[in-house]
Amino acid sequence: MARRTLAAALSAFAALIPATSAFAHAGSPDYESVVRAVTPPIQGFAVEVLNGDDRLAVTNRGSSTVTIDGYNRESYLRLAPDGTVSVNLRSPAYYLNQDRFSGGKVPASADPKAPPSWRVVERTGRYEFHDHRMHWMAKNVPEQVKDQSARTKIFDWNVPLRTGATTGAISGELFWRGSSGGPPAGAFVALAVLIALAGASVVLVRRRRAAAGAGAGAPREEAW
Repeated sequence: MARRTLAAALSAFAALIPATSAFAHAGSPDYESVVRAVTPPIQGFAVEVLNGDDRLAVTNRGSSTVTIDGYNRESYLRLAPDGTVSVNLRSPAYYLNQDRFSGGKVPASADPKAPPSWRVVERTGRYEFHDHRMHWMAKNVPEQVKDQSARTKIFDWNVPLRTGATTGAISGELFWRGSSGGPPAGAFVALAVLIALAGASVVLVRRRRAAAGAGAGAPREEAW
């Protein structure tokens, strides 16, 4: 039992390591992008940044259709009140967003001036997408960063959107993180809890075996 408990603890921690590593490397560990506002506010619409500066997650639980614009102010993403999420296959943004540094190949059919060609990609009202407007596109350190250990604002960003006849934007800020305390603390907390549970199980099993051995009047070899 103790052996199984310890093995389970180590297996759980091993499963946790790639998860935290994936979080750390999906975006850039040097940057943090922060949503500040949706203007005007849209009832039931929410947005968050995932993995530091990697992508936006938008959710529409309201009664209005929300359309997010691409880089040429064309319709790019549409979130309907019934949960249907569609992408415009004629939006260059759809293809450019497949790569962090605009390496996505844009087909000739992607014309921002053409009528949208919608493809349903979700029916949950939620969609995650990379957007070049909310992260640093170059591989060099921004000139705003004078001290790489200090948190530094790089720029303000906006992603245009529309609902009905009303236009607005998701607005935010991009920061250079500066010194950020090393590996994720959550992984070590989880490891400590798992080890403590495994240790408690070992002690309990040993006590039970010792008691059983004493009751039988003969010593028993400990094996776990």
